[in-house]
Amino acid sequence: MIENTTISQQDILIKMVLDAWHAKVSQLDKLLTALSDEQLLQEVAPGRNRGVYLLGHLITLADSILPLLGYEKLAPHLWEPFVHTPDKKNGDLPGVNELRHEWVKVKTAVAEKITAISPNEWFQKHTAVSEADFAKEPHRNKLNVVLSRLSHVDYHLGQLQFLKPR
Repeated sequence: MIENTTISQQDILIKMVLDAWHAKVSQLDKLLTALSDEQLLQEVAPGRNRGVYLLGHLITLADSILPLLGYEKLAPHLWEPFVHTPDKKNGDLPGVNELRHEWVKVKTAVAEKITAISPNEWFQKHTAVSEADFAKEPHRNKLNVVLSRLSHVDYHLGQLQFLKPR
């Protein structure tokens, strides 16, 4: 027998976005498990970023969600080497093993924080938008932060796929 419950379109939209986020993070986890440290030190294509750089970049990307939702970043020390500085200009990057640990720490925190957000809160403004701008552009909400980061993760996940042996 099907239970008669009313689920709002808002709840469905939130579930779709968060399920997609969790699925993409799971895909990335699976790929990171399959790739060796040596593979992550390779370029994804000749002249392109190395896997280690993309991993650091994805950590900072996920970490940047936290302040937009009202929480503190966990890995602000990774911002300069993985966002502001191109891969080939970095002289002293953290090791792959350290980045793997940072990834677990950040993705776990993001999962915990987004699980705790109520449905109504998802449609409130994120911290980088003013009240005036939000009144004009209500799509600049917390849920859209996750949605925009989701497509960015997907892009870099596609690049990392090139590190898998063929």
